[in-house]
Amino acid sequence: VQLQASGGGLVQAGGSLSLSCTASERTFSNYGVAWFRQAPGKEREFVALIRWPGATTNYADSVKGRFTISKDNAKNTVFLRMNSLKPEDTAVYYCAAHARRVALGSSRSPHTYDYWGEGTQVTVSS
Repeated sequence: VQLQASGGGLVQAGGSLSLSCTASERTFSNYGVAWFRQAPGKEREFVALIRWPGATTNYADSVKGRFTISKDNAKNTVFLRMNSLKPEDTAVYYCAAHARRVALGSSRSPHTYDYWGEGTQVTVSS
């Protein structure tokens, strides 16, 4: 499956952005999907995920209450709504997907994911 991420940009602190991740597969509903991010000089870190099967969500503590992940199976798209953005949210954001049943802990690891989109830059100015 091919993933296409979009929606990044430049925003002031306190602002909002919405990212989209669109899949080439019509069976995208059968994939667990997550967003990761990577800031310059730092490791890639987990941001949010929506699981398969079921649609439970999970967030990194740093974004909990500010970011919301959702999935539109009809459009083969996963969204990440980011509110109350902070300068420390500045990073390249990547969406990723897998089609295996894994425990929640594994779902937060980038090593679980088989498919990755090209990143989209999010820059939050202070």
